[in-house]
Amino acid sequence: MNLHEYQGKSILKSFGVAVQEGKVIDKVEDARKAALELTEETGTEWYVIKAQIHAGGRGKGIVEETGSHGVVLAKGIDEIEDKVKGILGGHLKTAQTNGVGKKVNKVLIAQDVYYPGPSEPEEFYMSVLMNRDKGRNIIMYSTEGGMDIEAVAEKTPHLIFKEEVDPRVGLQGFQARKIAFNLGLSGQAFKQMVKFVSSLYAAYEGCDASMFEINPVLKTSDDKIIAVDSKVTLDDNALFRHKEYAEMRDLSEEDPTEVEAREAGLNFVKLDGDVGCMVNGAGLAMATMDIIKLSGGNPANFLDVGGTADAERVKKAFDIILKDPNVKAILINIFGGIVRCDRVAQGVVDAYKNYGDFPVPLIVRLQGTNAQEAKKLIEDSGLDVISVTELQEAADKVKEVLS
Repeated sequence: MNLHEYQGKSILKSFGVAVQEGKVIDKVEDARKAALELTEETGTEWYVIKAQIHAGGRGKGIVEETGSHGVVLAKGIDEIEDKVKGILGGHLKTAQTNGVGKKVNKVLIAQDVYYPGPSEPEEFYMSVLMNRDKGRNIIMYSTEGGMDIEAVAEKTPHLIFKEEVDPRVGLQGFQARKIAFNLGLSGQAFKQMVKFVSSLYAAYEGCDASMFEINPVLKTSDDKIIAVDSKVTLDDNALFRHKEYAEMRDLSEEDPTEVEAREAGLNFVKLDGDVGCMVNGAGLAMATMDIIKLSGGNPANFLDVGGTADAERVKKAFDIILKDPNVKAILINIFGGIVRCDRVAQGVVDAYKNYGDFPVPLIVRLQGTNAQEAKKLIEDSGLDVISVTELQEAADKVKEVLS
């Protein structure tokens, strides 16, 4: 589950991570009041207005209706409302929105932390995530904060550092000090960074996150270390332990079909292809997508119906798949273990009949318990369904219907 910047910062702050303070609003008329409250709490006189959407590159992104960037500076209280109007309610297009802008329903009015002082501000990059190859957490960091980390990795890989953490013993003090040293810090800034790293790692573990990304981590002109941004992804499978975080889910930022599928108990991920998939089991789903690719098509989705596939469940899966106008065919690939193939076949037949005229070719492969009975049931149904038994045969039929 992805979080907004302001939500990620609230979690960070609860674990003792210093953050850029701010106020979230969803109405233009609340902007001035929020800014005045922020000034009273922090002393800031300039403000940073940030669009709150689930996408990176907001600062370079453009609001389609106004031409404003997604992150702008207001140099005083009198500029607040106009700056907010340029973002709130508009559709922000960034490099991560695939050319389709996301509607900005909230903005964060944040304190300006780039104030003058005895030293120059410095921006760093830092993230915490799992290294699945080694079964360890990894802290990735760089002196090149505020930039696209992928570009840094490609052009200057020597500027990216990694610190692996054994989850059985946790982050050690010497590791936090090593990170601060590699970032070139000393004195008060060094101490602040050690504390920042330790608190950030505690937040990552404490809320069962899949990733914390802070870009930039700022060393202010008076040697404070703070999180200016936050990109947080939580593990959906652990949300039962964190109901307060589960309530942060913003369904308006998620694909509507994925939301509908989740509510129906289906595991569904929308993709960009032309062949819909309906499978039971994640491993078989991955194999099915490989089959589709080998046949010359592209999977339009990942859909795992789980251990039950009655008519109602199959009908719901069909409804979700067919909402994608790019789907030119559907491949059902079910292995009957706990669920019998003939029961699945009856579900397919019943669901198919509900449509009357089914809009795309349907290929069904059922293997396992009562597979022969299932094949006969489909063939005797009189419906225009292509029934197969082998993987290669399924691939051939996909290729045939797409050509």
